Amino acid sequence: MFNIFPLKGGLENVEGFYFQGVNSNLKPNNEPDLGFIRSDEEVDVEALFTTNRFQAAPIKHFQKYPQDFKTNFLLVNSKNANAMTGEKGMEDIDDLFDTLKEKLPLKNPIMSSTGVIGYRLDKEKIKAAFDKFDFTKRDSDSIARAIMTTDSFKKEIAFRVETSDKESFHIAAICKGAGMINPAMATMLCFILTDANIPKSDMKELLSKHVETTFNAISVDGDTSTNDTVMLLTSRKSQNYDKEAFSEALRVVMQNLALMIVKDGEGANKVVAFEVKGAKNDKEAKIIAKALSNSLLVKTALFGEDPNWGRIASTIGASGCECDEEKLKIFYDNVLVYSNEKKEMDKETEERAFKVMKKDSFKIVCDLGIDEGSFTAYGCDLSYEYVKINADYRT
Repeated sequence: MFNIFPLKGGLENVEGFYFQGVNSNLKPNNEPDLGFIRSDEEVDVEALFTTNRFQAAPIKHFQKYPQDFKTNFLLVNSKNANAMTGEKGMEDIDDLFDTLKEKLPLKNPIMSSTGVIGYRLDKEKIKAAFDKFDFTKRDSDSIARAIMTTDSFKKEIAFRVETSDKESFHIAAICKGAGMINPAMATMLCFILTDANIPKSDMKELLSKHVETTFNAISVDGDTSTNDTVMLLTSRKSQNYDKEAFSEALRVVMQNLALMIVKDGEGANKVVAFEVKGAKNDKEAKIIAKALSNSLLVKTALFGEDPNWGRIASTIGASGCECDEEKLKIFYDNVLVYSNEKKEMDKETEERAFKVMKKDSFKIVCDLGIDEGSFTAYGCDLSYEYVKINADYRT
């Protein structure tokens, strides 16, 4: 048995790390836009990255290191993705670290970036901001805000995990993401810290396992970024570990952050779970659920609060997966809006479905009646505000 207790704050609940965000004049109004996470000792790190073929320079830089390397420093910036910048983008990262090495010892330093694609980093602004770093700080709030771009709120979470022997460890994370969200192996940016004494092999196994039902199950706009990253680092300061307890705590952390991203979808008003069951297998259920969460027609129906099950059915039929209109059932929460026996909604049913769609969050259940495959994806509506935000992204 184990217990998971929520904690106030974020990364400061985990021992063995220091972190801070500062302003380097990439963002206006003195808002943090540059940050670090560091440790006194070298720590194990595991990461999953975007499957976008145009991976950003920080990801390529990470991948240059030998497998199972250890690090003691992560540098992160917003406003500039350092993507599609070629070899010069990689050289800029090394140049920044050469400057940082004059201030503290670095071992296999890594970097993560988010922002506009196609521009090299403003190294002079970033280097000038290094003097603002206090490498003894444990300021989760400032680094959580430093990685924000179009996010409307910071995203951080922390737990204490008590294992069966009454020992405990901690796990905490920050992430960012609001637009360009259709993760494939990760989310926009997510950094998870723990002091659990977790084996390196378990880090990779559990991160890969839980990303599929959390970050890989969400969509805001169906676009996969060049910079998507989810990273797990452990200081092992607690000397305590229980695989089952850690696995569940990691899942809870990632699930909560994933839903925060959907809630914060650019201009979003609703968070909707798309539960597909009765599919031929889990793989086909996932294809259908993701298609529903990505569909622009479905998203606009959510925004208009229109219980138009035809858009749901059409998306299922277009998925290429096995389906049968005589077996299909569609529910808005517990309101049955379509079945072979009930193809047209009567007035009472439509009114009940409309009440469901007025809510900030609800579930659309699609029972295919084929076999036992199931998967749940999460999405949001698409509003006028989304278009406005992204039309003005660089201005």
